Amino acid sequence: MLILPAIDLKDGKCVRLRQGRAEDSTVYSNDPVAMARRWVNEGAEYLHVVDLDGAFQGRPVHTDIIAQIAAAVDVPIEIGGGIRTADHVAAALKHGVARVIVGTAVLEKPTEFKDITTQYGAHIAVSIDARDGMVQIKGWVETTSRFVLDLAEEMDKIGVGTIIYTDTASDGMLHGVNAEAVGAICKGVGCRVIAAGGVTSVQDVQALKALACDNLIGVIVGKALYNGNVTLQALMSA
Repeated sequence: MLILPAIDLKDGKCVRLRQGRAEDSTVYSNDPVAMARRWVNEGAEYLHVVDLDGAFQGRPVHTDIIAQIAAAVDVPIEIGGGIRTADHVAAALKHGVARVIVGTAVLEKPTEFKDITTQYGAHIAVSIDARDGMVQIKGWVETTSRFVLDLAEEMDKIGVGTIIYTDTASDGMLHGVNAEAVGAICKGVGCRVIAAGGVTSVQDVQALKALACDNLIGVIVGKALYNGNVTLQALMSA
């Protein structure tokens, strides 16, 4: 199982939010590129980068920093936040990004999402962010009437290769992972799944592995790494 350190960008800095709230952020570095190098030097094989300002504004904001990160490390990176159109995807791929994450556009711009999947399907992951079983969009500030499992199954049926599932109530809280919810998603689809939200310890990674879901290929970890609750090496060895 891949362990993907998260690099969340806000105002040009590397930050972590609590439950996605922009007003509740902690700055961990003024140099996101150096932070990316740090995680790779510690053994990371893939990086998860989120343009938080992009998610809130509905368009990519940190394009230059993301390009610098992609150029600075020798592992693939996936990026999300504000990706709404095929042009946004094309620009990210041009800068060396391996996988582009689409979230809000899936529900709000279905025509654009169809164009994106048609042109760039192999490079696309769909982000499904959920609170209490309901899908959230626009940087988690809006909760929809869509059930998580229904959307996951729909994405799987249309051929989406990777789903990134985030339990937003757990994200940044250091209370542990919602393994039950992750397991339900993995068992409901045949595509690859990456889990996020609440991973705090080696035990959380072990709980996800204990689900024995072959399609659960990775887990995104943020605050626990930045706060020093656990090391990347410990999680990779879990």
